[in-house]
Amino acid sequence: MTSEITLFVNPTAGRGRGAHAAQPAASALRAAGFSVRTVLGEDADDALRRAREAVAAGTGALIAVGGDGLVSLALQAVAGTSTPLGVVAVGTGNDFARALGLPIRDPAAAGALAARALKAGGHRSIDLGRVGTRWFGSVLASGFDSRVNDRGNRMRLVGGRFKYDLAILAELAAFAPIPYRIRLDGGEAREIEATLIAVGNGSTYGGGMRICADAEMDNGLFDVTVVGECTRTTLLKVFPKVYKGTHLSHPAVTTHRVASIELAAAGVTAYADGEPLGALPLTATCVPDAVRVLTGG
Repeated sequence: MTSEITLFVNPTAGRGRGAHAAQPAASALRAAGFSVRTVLGEDADDALRRAREAVAAGTGALIAVGGDGLVSLALQAVAGTSTPLGVVAVGTGNDFARALGLPIRDPAAAGALAARALKAGGHRSIDLGRVGTRWFGSVLASGFDSRVNDRGNRMRLVGGRFKYDLAILAELAAFAPIPYRIRLDGGEAREIEATLIAVGNGSTYGGGMRICADAEMDNGLFDVTVVGECTRTTLLKVFPKVYKGTHLSHPAVTTHRVASIELAAAGVTAYADGEPLGALPLTATCVPDAVRVLTGG
């Protein structure tokens, strides 16, 4: 294993926490005897190109310093390779790190954990979802929640969490069930009415909402949560339960455990790991042991 480690940094993550987090994470790695170089990009495409170059050059690990968006970029660089991924989670949601029990908003601890894992071989092989050439680690969202993201991303006059609260209110006002066509594990296609369909490699999205509460990241399968046709009132009652995962027992909710899923619906954009993936239709496949993550255990 090479002693050179690459820090893959989003300087704007968590309202600037990314830039501040790089230094203590790097210090922890250097104190453990590793040589550290930092990769920044002018934009997402440039950052990914640089990360892939580091992986191709044989870096000992790619350590993502930022939030779930940067982790998503890092996955595109390391998935299917032998290069381990470390995570210094300092973003807003941090769902990928949360699912793996990694430190959150503690860059020194995260850097020290990565260093210990590199020295002791403490990594965990986990599954990833794949849609075409795009990989995802946590949840693929479609329906009501993705439309909230769409609307929030279009808002320019307000920022932060408040714009998504406004987007939720606006989408509730326009709420109507969505006609989907789904196919599970290559079986028969079914036409259903649903509020949302979430495909979970991990259990949470949106900073801890347990939409696919029972998902496991190393069983070779997705957990699919379908919130079926329901009224606006029912949605308002069910949605708060997502934070504890108790929504899964509601009569409007069904779950499936599958290796692949095909989703189609008109006018619906899918989001994976909180990032726009593209319009439906799509096919998502769970790829076992797709990446090694530095976990220390």
